[in-house]
Amino acid sequence: MPRPILATIHTQALAHNLNVARSHAPDARVWAVVKANAYGHGIERAFNGLRGADGFALLDLAEAQRVRDLGWRGPVLLLEGVFEQRDLELCSRLDLWHAVHCNEQIDMLAAHKTNVPQRVFLKMNSGMNRLGFRPERYRSAWTRLNALPQVDEISHMTHFSDADGAAGIARQMQVFDATTRDLPGERTVSNSAAVLRHAGVPGASDWVRPGIVVYGSAPDFPEHSAAHWGLQPTMTLEAKIIGVQHLQPGDTVGYGSSFVATAPMRIGVVACGYADGYPRICPTGTPALVDGARSQTLGRVSMDMLSVDLTDLPNAGMGSTVTLWGRAANGAVLPIDEVAAKAGTLAYELMCALAARVPVVVDA
Repeated sequence: MPRPILATIHTQALAHNLNVARSHAPDARVWAVVKANAYGHGIERAFNGLRGADGFALLDLAEAQRVRDLGWRGPVLLLEGVFEQRDLELCSRLDLWHAVHCNEQIDMLAAHKTNVPQRVFLKMNSGMNRLGFRPERYRSAWTRLNALPQVDEISHMTHFSDADGAAGIARQMQVFDATTRDLPGERTVSNSAAVLRHAGVPGASDWVRPGIVVYGSAPDFPEHSAAHWGLQPTMTLEAKIIGVQHLQPGDTVGYGSSFVATAPMRIGVVACGYADGYPRICPTGTPALVDGARSQTLGRVSMDMLSVDLTDLPNAGMGSTVTLWGRAANGAVLPIDEVAAKAGTLAYELMCALAARVPVVVDA
């Protein structure tokens, strides 16, 4: 018998969440962002749930090839553009759109020999200070691109640093609008948080780029939950209880004896640990569902096991299913955001960290 741990990808939930994003930007076309192997879900496994998008946005040529191999003939956008000149040949062959965020990428285009001009998205650094041309250099970059026969349409893009918080997007949006106001071309600025929290942003309606919301996580958790935004979990991680222990006051649990029982307790040992992608840093009290009932972890997470409290769950025991995040068989939901918060991180990291040794199935 295989080790009793399983991840399930929920196709209908992916489609539902994509529609939620679309409902907040009804006049825009929607990129389904599938970078990082569809946020750990697997591009091939997520594809059917996301094929209602207008395009797929991702990071590298291998991912783009996989999307094309799945039969997608619509737009595909390389969010970081190309990394060397020969990448442009594959962009031509696969009909990829790509970001341009530095002079070196413009130089590559200028040296590229092609009979088919390419669609590019010129990126502005409007305050995030990662990639892109600063506003005072943006128009000269546009002029260079516009003069190249290798370039067809030039679109405009930027990325918000604070769309999920109180600072908002007004400052960056003002810079972006002022710099691009009289330049032709479509615009894309809104990420997940901007789509949900700043719907109807002027100048942002050509394309939106929902990422984490498509995968059922609230971009502004804990201010708002996934349920608040109407999102459904797209990944469930569950494992079975493979051992039961009865504790007396003073007994400890796990490495370092970090949990000490103060009363008689019953605990379950679960076939999941940090080698499966569950965060080692999750402390005692991290929520879990045991046969769909709310419980919590106890002690340190080990490589292959963790422990949960069964004291108030008399019917739970050997073979019970523990939902580490996602949807239990009885319909109860443990938001991945809650688990991530206990680990001091974001749902993005938990999704992307799902280990290769965990079997994955697709719930169509």
